[in-house]
Amino acid sequence: MNALEHQLDYVFGDTLPEAGHVKEVAPGVLWLRMPLPFALDHINLWLLRDEIDGVQGWTVVDCGISDATIRSNWERVFDEALDGLPVLRVIVTHCHPDHLGLADWICNGGDKQRWNVRLWISLGEYAMGRVMAAGDGSNAGGERAALHFATHGLTDEASLDALRKRDSYYPTLVPSIPLEYRRIRDGDRIEIGGRDWEVVSGYGHSPEHSALYNAQDKLLISGDMVLPRISTNVSVFGLEPEGNPLALYLESLGRYESMAEDVLALPSHGKPFRGVKTRIGQLRDHHRARLAEVREACAEKPCSAADIVPLMFKRKLDIHQMTFALGEALAHLNLLWLDGTLKRQTGDDGVIRFAPV
Repeated sequence: MNALEHQLDYVFGDTLPEAGHVKEVAPGVLWLRMPLPFALDHINLWLLRDEIDGVQGWTVVDCGISDATIRSNWERVFDEALDGLPVLRVIVTHCHPDHLGLADWICNGGDKQRWNVRLWISLGEYAMGRVMAAGDGSNAGGERAALHFATHGLTDEASLDALRKRDSYYPTLVPSIPLEYRRIRDGDRIEIGGRDWEVVSGYGHSPEHSALYNAQDKLLISGDMVLPRISTNVSVFGLEPEGNPLALYLESLGRYESMAEDVLALPSHGKPFRGVKTRIGQLRDHHRARLAEVREACAEKPCSAADIVPLMFKRKLDIHQMTFALGEALAHLNLLWLDGTLKRQTGDDGVIRFAPV
């Protein structure tokens, strides 16, 4: 545990639910932890006891990637952890593969097709999920991603070739998306099992991320917007190359600062914790420091996003991690460019670099 983590209260200590099992974190709120085949090796998913139109059951919040191990774990949960009750709806916080990947499969009742229920998701996340499932719009790989990152200084041909070959990355992890959905929006109140959950929209990490907040019991399903151990990835995508996602993300954090001091945060990665306001302060300090480093680097010489990556990320990165790192480096550069601190220029080599105004 690092020094910043000591400022947070991990309510359940190091206790984690085993694969295919659940842990109750509040009455009627169950925690599942599913493996991921990445450096970020897990995702937290949530089951909320529910009743819709007189039918008892469960609401699922987030789903995991399409993966045989995760499907097997879900099947065990369906058979053993739901008290014989069905899933009544699936809520997805945002379109990234570890959240949306198995939504269609779960909506259709898993391998045994036990039920057929609706996906609840924001319009922005549903639309972007459909775009990326069609093989476009993702930074993860493909020709457009390679061109995007080459423009911002990734000139290593082996890395660019590896990116081009990852054109099926998103469709593999999210093989299908429900053809119908129910739209949720900021400020909506969803009654789930007698609790009133407010939809809190957030921007910057994804187009229209939906967290869920229950003020009465001080519970926050924070998705990826507020994480306890790592900073949320905020990237500029090739689909929106002049975007300013970091400004949107920092603005969105303000929505969580007004919540109860002792709210229990249920994040998508890491462990449940109290200390959301403290964590937001840490995140703001983190990005303030990174922005200062970027300004200083660009003052010494014009910098591309690729030049900034080793400044912000000290470890060796594989191609998967590099896509996140480049996107985040560019997010910091774009914020400083769009607020007038930096200017950008395209060199004879076609690479965009940033320098002081």
